[in-house]
Amino acid sequence: MTTPPKPATVRNLDRINLRLSAETFALIDAARADRHGSVSRNTWITEAIAEKLARETSANDRRREEQIANA
Repeated sequence: MTTPPKPATVRNLDRINLRLSAETFALIDAARADRHGSVSRNTWITEAIAEKLARETSANDRRREEQIANA
């Protein structure tokens, strides 16, 4: 018998541990260096996640609209 997973509790601002390769850190740092001003790794990663979520949401919305149109 398996134990059910604990419900996730996320605060307004929460921390996670994220493991990335040295190569990924180097690519992130290079992208940060190309921007004007100073951008922290945390800010850069947060922006990247927001961009990915926006793309995924848009793609899912388009698929739903196509399904409705084809129904």
